Amino acid sequence: MFVFPNDYEKPWTLSGAVFRKGVGLHSGLESSICLLPSDEPGFHVSWANSSLPPIKLRADQVRNSPLCTTLQLGDYSLATVEHLLAALAGCGLSHVLIEVEGEEVPLLDGSALGWVEAIKEVGLISASSPRKSPPILEEAIVINKGTSVLTATPAQNFKLIGIIDFPYPAIGSQMFSIELSPHNFVKEIAPARTFGFVDQIEELKAQGLIKGGALDNALVCDGDNWINPPLRFDDEPVRHKILDLIGDLALVGFPKAQVLVYRGSHALHSELASALLNK
Repeated sequence: MFVFPNDYEKPWTLSGAVFRKGVGLHSGLESSICLLPSDEPGFHVSWANSSLPPIKLRADQVRNSPLCTTLQLGDYSLATVEHLLAALAGCGLSHVLIEVEGEEVPLLDGSALGWVEAIKEVGLISASSPRKSPPILEEAIVINKGTSVLTATPAQNFKLIGIIDFPYPAIGSQMFSIELSPHNFVKEIAPARTFGFVDQIEELKAQGLIKGGALDNALVCDGDNWINPPLRFDDEPVRHKILDLIGDLALVGFPKAQVLVYRGSHALHSELASALLNK
């Protein structure tokens, strides 16, 4: 039986190529991803039918975009990368080539589970070069953005604490904490799906967003209830917020720190990633 690594210390790549396709959450267009083994540390992107060399992904390539994380890669951009990157880093991979056809990563079922299943199909092997060293935190980082707060303090391991607070009875206030490992990521975080609200759908569509959103790839709340139950966890929304944070930190590495986020957002996560780049 396939077993993920115990921690994030050793370098790992895929033992073969694996392919997935689907629609993008915001564009509504079909795209495809082929995950391939790599000898180069980090995650690299190449474009199908292009002679351009692969581009190494970095946190400073993140560009402001609503409701997702978008990377600017030369003349190309790649949107909604967070679930894929969370799966790669969360499962322990450190060396991967990502071949892309399209401008947005497929949403699959709205969680990272489809990417975890893809990784399990081919398995992991030891990479031929060392993993990039994680950022070292020597003092606390505190980031405030409106009513949102994120703190990172030095710790022995990578621990995440997520807190959300929504004015919808179906969600309300939720908190979840986890000491991250590949096993814990796969079991406790990867299945958590993205979510949205009935009273925001038309406004978001008018902004050109969530064109690919559907009841089979996102949880939808009407305020008092979920219109497409059942939930995979009673606190699935806060777990998904932690999933997004993991994806947004994947390009700088997981620090040995306790990270607490209240009302997180991709913009807030990006500020932490930028702060960690200097560590």
